[in-house]
Amino acid sequence: MILETLIIAVYSIALILIFIYALAQLNLLYNFLRAIVKNSKCEKFDFSKEEEIPYVTIQLPVYNELYVMERLLKNIAKINYPNNKLEIQVLDDSTDESFSKTSEQISVLQNKGLDIKHVTRSDRTNFKAGALKEGLKIAKGEFITIFDADFLPQKDWLQKTIPYFKNPKIGVVQTRWGHLNRNFSILTKVQAFALDAHFTLEQVGRSSMNHFINFNGTAGVWRKECILDAGNWQGDTLTEDLDLSYRAQLKNWKFKYLLEVETPAELPLLVSAARSQQFRWNKGGAENFQKFKWRILKDNNLSIKTKLHGILHLLNSTMFLNVLLVAILSIPILYIKNEHEELKNYFFAMSFFISSTLIFFICYWFSFKTICGGGFKQFLKYIGLFFTFFTIAMGFSLNNSIAVIEGHFGKKSEFIRTPKFNIQSMKDSWKKNKYISKNISVNVIIEGALAMYFAFGMYSAFVVGSEGGDFGLFPFHLMLFIGFSFMFSKSITNNT
Repeated sequence: MILETLIIAVYSIALILIFIYALAQLNLLYNFLRAIVKNSKCEKFDFSKEEEIPYVTIQLPVYNELYVMERLLKNIAKINYPNNKLEIQVLDDSTDESFSKTSEQISVLQNKGLDIKHVTRSDRTNFKAGALKEGLKIAKGEFITIFDADFLPQKDWLQKTIPYFKNPKIGVVQTRWGHLNRNFSILTKVQAFALDAHFTLEQVGRSSMNHFINFNGTAGVWRKECILDAGNWQGDTLTEDLDLSYRAQLKNWKFKYLLEVETPAELPLLVSAARSQQFRWNKGGAENFQKFKWRILKDNNLSIKTKLHGILHLLNSTMFLNVLLVAILSIPILYIKNEHEELKNYFFAMSFFISSTLIFFICYWFSFKTICGGGFKQFLKYIGLFFTFFTIAMGFSLNNSIAVIEGHFGKKSEFIRTPKFNIQSMKDSWKKNKYISKNISVNVIIEGALAMYFAFGMYSAFVVGSEGGDFGLFPFHLMLFIGFSFMFSKSITNNT
């Protein structure tokens, strides 16, 4: 009975933590709905007056981006901003043939009168954070704009963002990510779905109430003074963007989030690429929780609500660990439930936590509707996409849980870049991408084993108890089986 008690306790705690996170999302939805009906007025630079146009440096941190560098540089060269107030830094840590090709393209743009520099280092110390810090040493701009290699900002992007810095308290302006290849595959659709929820519900919901939000590593602008005041870029976590965001806000700098400004980018096409990106993001979140938890809780200038949302924000990735625990323990729970009649009322009470899924369903509908539009047909599309997203997300839970555990326990790992494909020609060329990882890790084998485990869970629904089975958890186990089978099969075949 000791083992059964332990299983029930861990299962219950994980369900409660997921429910608390769902309630936080519900509160963000309330904030979001209030914010989008507000007509907030902000002071802005008047760009009709030349003296109000500040000097801007665009930083492009890149590493072995053979397939997208030409597209990136051509797009950035089209940015509409006075040449005498604009500097572009290509922060290039590349070690392959992309380096020389990038150098050639930069020379062409320099000959056309663009102030663009090829900034290099002898090693990749601190990875992206180190490159950004190196570029900052020589940056001429008062404001530092950052774009990753797969982002394609519109020509008027700086005109839509820089004016908000007239308020001297604003340290960052962040824009919403768009998705160039949203409809390429099931994988890209669910990634877009998740990111849209973050960039609508979460970013607006937090920023509207002055809770902590994060610079998303790209498609945003920093005030140079803010970066330096907050302690500059640091490479002790895998998410240097989240790290600097919290340090800046703890220094009382304000962040401005622009929902209406979309910056298109490319989503990872392969499970292997999405896996490494998710691992980095989730491990970095856990690392930053360990780095900032006490600073947030002890800061007397923060409200209790802001502290709570800050802690839950940094624990976002830890929800995957809770989901994995609930999933694995749900099969033993199924047997315990049907073997102990005296626990019937307890399990009936615990079924209340299915409301967490309902809360997520409601919250994500509003984020989906904001980006993709409403109406009955869209709602039907949303239902299918929501359950597809949840299924695939559960398939990622092992990968992301390992990342979270490593992050909380301080295990250091290398910054693994996400391979880019250049979606203009990906349908006939992505398989030849030299950056695709072909290694099959032991985690993939475990995911295959978990798929079989949850197949057993579905079988168990027919045989437990004495009244013809128990099918309450059957849909959950079916989704888990599909999710882990998806991860296993796509990783083995290295397909989209």
